[in-house]
Amino acid sequence: MNRIPRRAVVLALLAAAAAPTAWAQAKYPEKPITFIVPFAAGSATDQLARALGSSITEQSKQTVVVDNKAGASGIVAAQMAAKAAPDGYTVLITTNTTHAANGHLYKKLPYDAVKDFAPVTGLGKGGQVLVVRADAPYKSVADLLAKARKDPGKLSFGSGSSSSRVAGEMFKQLSHTDILHVPYKSNPNAITDLLGGQIDMMITDTATGVPQVKAGKLRALAVSTTHRIALLPDVPTIDEAGIKGYDMGYWFAAYVPTGTPAPVVARLRELLVHATKSPGATNFFESSGSQAWNTTSDELAKFQTAETLKWGKVIKAAGIEPE
Repeated sequence: MNRIPRRAVVLALLAAAAAPTAWAQAKYPEKPITFIVPFAAGSATDQLARALGSSITEQSKQTVVVDNKAGASGIVAAQMAAKAAPDGYTVLITTNTTHAANGHLYKKLPYDAVKDFAPVTGLGKGGQVLVVRADAPYKSVADLLAKARKDPGKLSFGSGSSSSRVAGEMFKQLSHTDILHVPYKSNPNAITDLLGGQIDMMITDTATGVPQVKAGKLRALAVSTTHRIALLPDVPTIDEAGIKGYDMGYWFAAYVPTGTPAPVVARLRELLVHATKSPGATNFFESSGSQAWNTTSDELAKFQTAETLKWGKVIKAAGIEPE
């Protein structure tokens, strides 16, 4: 009786083990995918999610439904995504708000940003812009600070995300001013009230703020990053404008519920990475002054850990007490 060589047995076992993985990757997706977005339609995250969804539909021939669940700094959406079936058909397209900042802003969350989610990939990074109404008397950050110091507590800033909230609080902390915070479900909602005169200023993502600036409805006083952006080359950074050490950006990433099969996560990552290079996503990044950013699942997990520590330090330094 001939003996089967050990090498042949090992190769056969490896092939058998790899077969389910290849099968799962080849089959996924077999039905529509839902992207849960923590912010309102028109927000930066929503715009990116729709561009990515369109590309994935083109790649896979499966519909991608964008489900906006705005409110409570993304908590509603994150909780819903965490409880979804771990099959790859519910994807949370989110930001540092739900997965780095919220743990420091709230005493108790109905989801765990680490335990309840499997990271898929980073999607993009961007900055924010400090805006006031186009007809406001403030032509510069110096004008805004002069008013804030003359009448403490009289000016107000809105925010519809943790990035926007913390950006405003950091502005107050580093400039030693007292400006009232007004919370909103999403940044577009805050923009509406800013245009209507209900609030005086806000620091919002460039995807939401720049179009209003270009349309002549808002005035950009400064950008939140340490470098100027191509979309607003004449607008200084907040650091340049006199608030030294100011730097506050944001990031987008994709997550699925913990327990989602690894082959499905891998295939979803392939689809998303390809989607970030699609014409729709490229247009979003260029028009919003942001940039594509892709990672492996492990790289995103490590990045999230570092960002959670970073945001915790910023929030603590800004004197924000958990709600």
